[in-house]
This record gives sequence, C-alpha cells and structure tokens, in this order.
Amino acid sequence: MNDLTPILNRVTCGDCLEVMATMPESSVDTIITDPPYGLSFMGKEWDHGVPGAEFWQAALRVAKPGTILMAFGGTRTYHRLTCAIEDAGWEIRDCMLWLYGSGFPKSLDISKAIDKVAGAEREVVGCRSYSSSDIRGNSSNGRGISGPENKDKDRLNIPITAPSTPEAQLWHGWGTALKPAWEPIVIAMKPLDGTFANNALTHGVAGMWIDGSRVGTTKRTPGYAKPQTRMNTVSEWNKSSLGLRREVDTNSGRFPANLILDEEAGALLDEQSGVSKGQKSGGKKERNSHLSEEYWEQGGGGFKQGRSTVFHSDSGGASRFFYCSKASRKERNRGLPDGEVNRHPTVKPLKLMEYLCTLTKTPTGGIVLDPFCGSGSTLVAAQITGRQYIGIDIDNQSCDTARHRLQGDGLFAKIA
Repeated sequence: MNDLTPILNRVTCGDCLEVMATMPESSVDTIITDPPYGLSFMGKEWDHGVPGAEFWQAALRVAKPGTILMAFGGTRTYHRLTCAIEDAGWEIRDCMLWLYGSGFPKSLDISKAIDKVAGAEREVVGCRSYSSSDIRGNSSNGRGISGPENKDKDRLNIPITAPSTPEAQLWHGWGTALKPAWEPIVIAMKPLDGTFANNALTHGVAGMWIDGSRVGTTKRTPGYAKPQTRMNTVSEWNKSSLGLRREVDTNSGRFPANLILDEEAGALLDEQSGVSKGQKSGGKKERNSHLSEEYWEQGGGGFKQGRSTVFHSDSGGASRFFYCSKASRKERNRGLPDGEVNRHPTVKPLKLMEYLCTLTKTPTGGIVLDPFCGSGSTLVAAQITGRQYIGIDIDNQSCDTARHRLQGDGLFAKIA
C-alpha cells in the first residue's frame, strides 16, 4: 500500500497489527483509542489481556514525530498499559482522569456467597434499581451492561435479600470492589524531530490545541459558565484556508486541565462546592505581580494578556474549572437501522471523544487512528470535529455498528 486511501475514513475489520503493517510510516497525526483493559469483562475473549509493547510499536511506526497518543485504561491495569506504551518508545507526557457520576458496581456480596456455599435460600426483602445512566457503559472494571443482558432499557432491578445463615449474617455488608467512578487516559507522544517548532514546520504536528479546547465561560468555548448550563464542544466551526477551524475567544476560556468530568460528576461537585464568583480582570494585578511569566503563560489563576492580568469574572460551581462532557442517552444507537441497538459494552460518550479530538487537532485537521475502534465513538467524534480517521477492530459486529453510526452522521463515512 503506497498511501492511506484504501482505509482512510473507513472501518477496517481485522487484526490491528496486520492492518497497521500495511500502512505507510509516519502517516497519522493522532491516535485516540480505548483498548482492552485485561479484566476478562463479561467473559469476553477480547478483554483477556492489555495490549503489549508490540501493538504500540506498530502504532509508533505509523505515527508522525510529535504525534499525541491518548489511550483509555482500567484502574486496575493502566500501569501495564502505560509501561507497554513507554517500552514501545513513546514518551509519557501526562495522565488525564475522566470522572463520572454513574457507574455500576461489580462487587461480590460475601454474605450471599457464604449462603450459596451452605445451600441456604435467601429471602427477598426488596429491590435496588439502577438507571440507564448507571448501566450505560461508564465503569472501569466492567463498564456497564448492554444488549440482551439488559432487558429493560431504562432500569435494571437487583433483588435485595436477607442473610439465611449465622455466618452470612456476620458478613452481611461486606463486598469485594468499589463503585467505579473514573478512568485514566494515558497521554504519550512520539519523540520529536528536533524542537516543537521544527516538528511543527517539518511534520505539521506539535503539541495540543490549547486555545481550541479552553474550558469556556462563553458559548464560544467548551465547558459551561453556570451550574446546569453546558456549552457544546464543537458547535461553532467555520471554513478557512487551513481546513475546519473554530472561532475561539481566548480571553474567556480557562486553560484545559488533565481532569474531565461527566455531567453527573460536575453536578455532584457543584453541589458540594456551592456557588463562587471569579475575579474581575485586572483586579489582582499588583498583588500578583511577583508571579512569573511562566505562571501566567500556563494559565495559572488567569493569564497574561499584554501587560495586564486577565481573570474570569463568571460565577458558578467548582466544575466550571473543568471540561464537562454531556452524554446523550440516544447517542450509542444513533445511525443504526430501526430495531437495532449498539451492543458494544464499553461505549464512550461522544462529547468526551469530541473534546479529545479537538484537543489533539492540528491546524489542518490531521488524521485520527483508532486501532481498537469498537463501535466507532472515536471515529464519529473525528467526523464531527472535521477530522479524517482510520478505524480498525477485530470484531465483525462492532465494525458493522461503527459503519452504521458513521453513515448515519454522514460527513466522511464510506462503507468498506
């Protein structure tokens, strides 16, 4: 293969190692992926191991110098993922945390296990109900229930039973796991060709699009300004000579952080923090004059604009300091034929993936590779943000689902 045309803006079903071996060297600008976590989730064969260094070496070969890699990991196994990526030759740059308020606990009830061993029948004394947002696929050590396992699309009802034996009564309330509430996103970079400036001029890749991803206090930037008021991630795009670019008011957006919240986590944080007001521009100029230029350039408190200090005079809860992704309950099935549902158990919210695609965007857009694309959330997000993509997955059903979702959104989709 001499170029990427046969697989560009398509979903290719196959082993990602074999597919990446056919790709030209230094041909993609960004890699965003949600690889297996090695947790044997629901007995799935694809989740029996964390991808080793050979996968990330193959990804390194097809990445341009300076390419940013973002890979989701499980809280129990992300250390293996990080080590494999680093051993393959990538530079570990940071670890982003995605916090969510929903998530289905997968804890073994020790009291129930003791009664089961004893052959004792337990009395049902109630029912615990979980909403669709709890089981939508957000947890890190199992990440939800979907498909035929969830007969009720909106609720999952779990019976509450009373201990039968004295031993079970003694261990009533003991379990084996905590409720999942966050996932790490490993951020790595292919080593630069010289400096960042040289890499940008030579390869068209360098760093992250900070101003395009600022956490906003106006409708022109991501995030939201007041509690319960969200802004669109990529709502205002316009065409330019360099491709799809968005108007950004850098005076109003906070520096993007390595912490991302979902809507529910943001609301919970706001409930705890209460409402506070930001400082008005210039109000602390003299008091903060001792702070270094680097402090302001990197977004500390406010940022340096010429010779004056710019602050954000907004108000709201503490979540306004971070990007909050808003997930739609309908998005996982968007674009699928009537009557079909997305049965992939680890679907990520589109607004989250849109934000990552925006943060890693190059001035000309750039190609996004997802070697473990699943049902295609990364690819759909790339489409929405005006980027080209390459999707690879070994599961036929997941590939078909991804193709339908891409065709439904219809910007660059081509059914392979």
